[in-house]
Amino acid sequence: WGGRGVGTEIPPEGDELAARRAKLADWRQLGVDPFGGRFEVSHRAQELADRFDELQGQDVRLAGRIMALRRQGRVSFADVQDRSGRIQLFVRATALDERVYGAFGRLDLGDIVGVWGRLMRTRVGEISVDVGGWTLLSKAMRPLPDKWHGLRDADARQRRRYLDLVANPGVRDLFVRRSLMLRAMRAHLDGRGFLEVETPVLHAVASGAAARPFATHHNALDLDLHLRIALELHLKRLLVGGMERVYEIGRVFRNEGISTRHNPEFTMLEAYQAYADYQDMMDLTEGLVVAAAVAVAGDTHVTWQGHPLDLAPPWPRLSMVDAVPRGLDVLGGTSREACQLAHEAGVDVAAGTSPAHVLEAMVESLVQPGLIQPTFLVGHPVDISPLARRRRDDPRLVERFEAIVGGLELANAFSELNDPDEQRARFAQQAQERERGDEEAQVLDEDFLRALEHGMPPAGGLGVGMDRLAMILTGSPSIRDVVLFPLLRPEG
Repeated sequence: WGGRGVGTEIPPEGDELAARRAKLADWRQLGVDPFGGRFEVSHRAQELADRFDELQGQDVRLAGRIMALRRQGRVSFADVQDRSGRIQLFVRATALDERVYGAFGRLDLGDIVGVWGRLMRTRVGEISVDVGGWTLLSKAMRPLPDKWHGLRDADARQRRRYLDLVANPGVRDLFVRRSLMLRAMRAHLDGRGFLEVETPVLHAVASGAAARPFATHHNALDLDLHLRIALELHLKRLLVGGMERVYEIGRVFRNEGISTRHNPEFTMLEAYQAYADYQDMMDLTEGLVVAAAVAVAGDTHVTWQGHPLDLAPPWPRLSMVDAVPRGLDVLGGTSREACQLAHEAGVDVAAGTSPAHVLEAMVESLVQPGLIQPTFLVGHPVDISPLARRRRDDPRLVERFEAIVGGLELANAFSELNDPDEQRARFAQQAQERERGDEEAQVLDEDFLRALEHGMPPAGGLGVGMDRLAMILTGSPSIRDVVLFPLLRPEG
């Protein structure tokens, strides 16, 4: 405190916000900066506990938020929490200047302090810091919710994630594990010669996926743009340019509904490998998921929604036409016949829906929820796969798979279509579907076609929904649980 005293009048009880503001004014009047600057930290709380035998009796410095305060006359106790955990402070009037000890008694829960002192155990065996000095680093102007017994309401936790992270150590741990997942997947790709790249978020043409985009406008160029709905088409341009193995982990944006499995803004990993196909992407998918699981859970066994999952390869493969009743008849019939078969199976589809889309709807309704263990769903029709290469043994289908885990679509991949003429024809078909009212049909990207005309090597491509993978690996029931700041309806 540099020898400065502090006021002796405690702000009146009552309105806690007013009381805290009164304390703030008091600190400033006495020349104490309630929002201090840099503080040198020597150790974290958990490190002091883990290395206690080595560090006992040594001077340490740490900083954190006050989570508990207990005053017993000439001795006070406080729990300070940093990013690693909590540790107790043992504050004695006999060890501090009278004014400094008195000032400690004026702190509130939530205040952030820096302390220094000797590491020791109390008489009851509690690892503590015997405080030799302290400084106020940030005055908390609002109290911690519910006296900091934790946030219970899910909506409040997601709206005020900053409080959720302080209140619930398990939430901090979840996002640490999500970070470990990302790190492990990057390492897996880097170790196989992939190069991490960054591609534009603002697109003149929103394509590469079946989704409605968000629209925006660039004033300087007077140009209408969209937030990207996929990473795919720019990454495949890089294959044209000779970058044979590339990947990107980035945000994509789709103007769609919100549910426990969907957030309009989410994280995708997309990877492309020249001279490979969708079979290679199966191997890559299994390897990425195993690497992530080991980093997060220690092995390939996790539990999600009460289901024990074994993520170890090989994953079985299931054909779409084999998975639904009379699947071949659905795909091979007319639109009317396909819709009738869907209705007989209890799946509601609109009249005029194409057989390919009927088959897709039946799989999503009847099959996908029951695919709990990791499964590669294969045999997708061409009409719902405009960017994928046709299968040589059945030109109605493409070389594509969806990885389903816990009933969730976790990944989508295929052998990439690199024939520019066929790709143009596929885009034209998508345009017809858009004219018939399908707002999610893909839009023709003329520059992408121009790139294909320069020659793109045969390749396999993969997209992984990182938020859904984080859900599975952390046992989280909702995508909002694994997104730090999910989009929510405005309050009020």
